[in-house]
Amino acid sequence: MANSRKKEPTLSPLPKRPAAQPSKKLETFASPRPGRPFEIVFETEEFTSLCPMTGQPDFARLKITYQPDQLCVESKSLKLYLWSYRNQGAFHETVTNQILDDLSAAVQPVWMRVEGDFMIRGGIRTLVAAEFGKRK
Repeated sequence: MANSRKKEPTLSPLPKRPAAQPSKKLETFASPRPGRPFEIVFETEEFTSLCPMTGQPDFARLKITYQPDQLCVESKSLKLYLWSYRNQGAFHETVTNQILDDLSAAVQPVWMRVEGDFMIRGGIRTLVAAEFGKRK
């Protein structure tokens, strides 16, 4: 005869935490070596925005490279910032330049480059690169 006792789960649920939400707020922290030229690179293959003409999603790889001066951007805030574009309609050229404008305003880097490699839509792949400042 089978054991008739009720089995209890062995896994414990994760503690409840507030869910992260998209945000346009970019957090910064002090550069660990102000005055020393060095580069920070962020890459993501999960960037999405909406085509302003069709409302269809656009997918892109983004590469953000910069030489900080006094401030660096905090990576989680950057993730939430990029996530904020998910439901926003914008042309590829507009969104790439807006990301550069917002990041350069937040950290005031020596130099920054934002590259958007947008996936093929209608048989055309779009590559957009925008720069701020002068690389040392």
